[in-house]
Amino acid sequence: MTQVPKNSQGRSRRRTTLSDVASHAGVSAVTVSRALRQPDMVSLDLRERIDVSVRELGYIPNQLASALASARTGTIGVVVPSLTNIVFADYLKALHDIFQPAGFQVLVLNSRYALVDEERAISTLLGQHPEAMIVAGIDQTDHARKLLENAGIPVVQTMELADDPIDINIGLSQVDAGYAATRYLLDLGFRRIGHVAARLEPRARRRMEGYRRAMEEFGQDTNLLVASTRRPSTFALGAEMFAEGLASTPDMEAVFCCNDDLALGALFECQRRGIRVPEDLSIIGFNDLEFCASSYPALTSVSTPRYEIARRAAEIVLDVVRGSGNRPEERRIDLGFTIVERESTRPKRPGGT
Repeated sequence: MTQVPKNSQGRSRRRTTLSDVASHAGVSAVTVSRALRQPDMVSLDLRERIDVSVRELGYIPNQLASALASARTGTIGVVVPSLTNIVFADYLKALHDIFQPAGFQVLVLNSRYALVDEERAISTLLGQHPEAMIVAGIDQTDHARKLLENAGIPVVQTMELADDPIDINIGLSQVDAGYAATRYLLDLGFRRIGHVAARLEPRARRRMEGYRRAMEEFGQDTNLLVASTRRPSTFALGAEMFAEGLASTPDMEAVFCCNDDLALGALFECQRRGIRVPEDLSIIGFNDLEFCASSYPALTSVSTPRYEIARRAAEIVLDVVRGSGNRPEERRIDLGFTIVERESTRPKRPGGT
């Protein structure tokens, strides 16, 4: 006969049930359920007895079962590609800033920049019956998209703009932002403009598309000017890839890095080589992370409204699930971007950089 394992107090390790609490308090299971869900319907004496039993037994109410009965779980499912990338720190902060005061819990899963992992994360979260789903990105697999379309809850795709949103879409055009960053350097008078990109997830590829579009408008061949890899972005990788770009294009005048980590790495490599920024070479990054304003020289960067994107997503979700019940009239919301000009760029001087 198999025995149930005991803890140090001799009680079994199985999960404490509603019936256990009822037996301990000397009341019926129905009374315990009513006390937990509608305490005003139970006398103060009974509530206190039941509360004592709940604490002593360590009872955890089955919130999912009661939530399913009311179709309200008080949870929001969120999928992001990274929990360590600082780009998503402001994004997640905004979601918590809006949802937690409203009584919602934010369930966050990490897709690790892999579509198959994102599909699995979406399936897992939908299994928890969230009241809405918010995903960073627009490149879901066909199956993941079908899951979201059939979930029967608000779905918000963020960070990018989709031609065919699943439901609600809030973000910016990564292609246009990449184009604008490159056009900014072109308008400063540079033509030999390199591009450094890492990881090559969809957003990075779209920024590269914008770079190529701008360069082609000015008749520039970009075949020798692009250094890219699928490795994760780091300062060291930025330095390494920038060095590779210089080796193939020693007359490079400026560089557009697809994120600020790479841009700072490129700046460090310039300093090691005695290349003056911006006198000898101009650098622009992407995302405008906090360190851009503190580096020396301070980095010019494309500022993306990460906090605002998530804030708007959360506010719209709250209005749909707890407010008017109506989705916004505009389902595709472009929050744009701005170029924050600092000391790492300057106009090309006649006869030089």
